[in-house]
Amino acid sequence: MVNGKVTEIKKRKAFEAEALPHMDALYRTALRMSKNQNDAEDLVQEAYIKAYRFWDRFESGSNCRAWLFKIMTNIFINEYRSRSRSPVAVNVDEIDDSFLYGQLAATKSGDDPEKDLFAKIMDNDVKKAIEELPDDFRIVVVLSFLEGFSYQEIADITDLQLGTVKSRLHRGRKLLQKELYDYAVKNGYIKDITK
Repeated sequence: MVNGKVTEIKKRKAFEAEALPHMDALYRTALRMSKNQNDAEDLVQEAYIKAYRFWDRFESGSNCRAWLFKIMTNIFINEYRSRSRSPVAVNVDEIDDSFLYGQLAATKSGDDPEKDLFAKIMDNDVKKAIEELPDDFRIVVVLSFLEGFSYQEIADITDLQLGTVKSRLHRGRKLLQKELYDYAVKNGYIKDITK
């Protein structure tokens, strides 16, 4: 009995040290996924409960953050999403690829102008545009732009093929470009090319 208690204490301490530092990042993403504070809290709680229950399957030294995001994303996809409305149909062919991207690239010298822009301007208009993305696109956009995961990490977290992640991220970007064009002009990030 004493041996089992010692093992449980070690498990708890290892879990607290590796998993708990990622709680804020998980909550931010859960809030963007669920669009509701109570659901986000429940989603993070469920993810941590499941992670603790399966902590013996976690490989020490591997990417705990990505492992936790995978658990949370799977819970969201399997439970929360099934409760919500049916997927939104989006005709991304109507959105011009260069709608905002060309101007963003011209105004920034960084490797990823969209990430640079979103890092600077995460106010309510931008948050609302992200929240209004269809779930499939919103998940990969949040994981990429806001949480900084690589394409491969997003594929692993969401159980999608790498090509599917790239496609959804591309389409999510196109949708955000269209939604945020007026915002970017209004706030002086780009010049209005329609005038």
